[in-house]
Amino acid sequence: MSPSSKAFPVSWDQFHRDCKALAWRLAGPGKEQTQWTAIVAITRGGLVPAAIIARELGIRTIETVCIASYHEYKDQGELDVIKGIDSAMIEADGGKGVLVIDDLTDTGATARKVREMLPNAHIATVYAKPKGCEMADTFITEVSQDTWIYFPWDMEMGYVEPISGLKDG
Repeated sequence: MSPSSKAFPVSWDQFHRDCKALAWRLAGPGKEQTQWTAIVAITRGGLVPAAIIARELGIRTIETVCIASYHEYKDQGELDVIKGIDSAMIEADGGKGVLVIDDLTDTGATARKVREMLPNAHIATVYAKPKGCEMADTFITEVSQDTWIYFPWDMEMGYVEPISGLKDG
């Protein structure tokens, strides 16, 4: 999917609040903090939320799985597993007790690939689109499939056209 006119820009403050809300949900009733033994961050988007959630839940073991699905920030294409999961401890028992963290599940393809690696892990994302919702065990905000999320690490300060496309003046 390429960037559309349905833009959802997310500031650092908003992203931090949403990540903290995800941590609260993961620590909620029936989910003892000691249940989570490790985090697997899906890079690159899952790195920032994984750091916040690790801090909030007191998790020290963090691994990465490096999967590229967006190419040139515009098209979601073939999945490329650049680096698999390197820890036998995390892979033990199919990932039971492991949190897999990503910023977004769009079509669910990346989450599906990680689910093949860790069938018993808990996949949590900050944002989800309808096609990817079923692959996330926990998420905070759902956006429409045709919305492009602009994450804070992808933006710089600058003028933005109003939604109506009309200019003031």
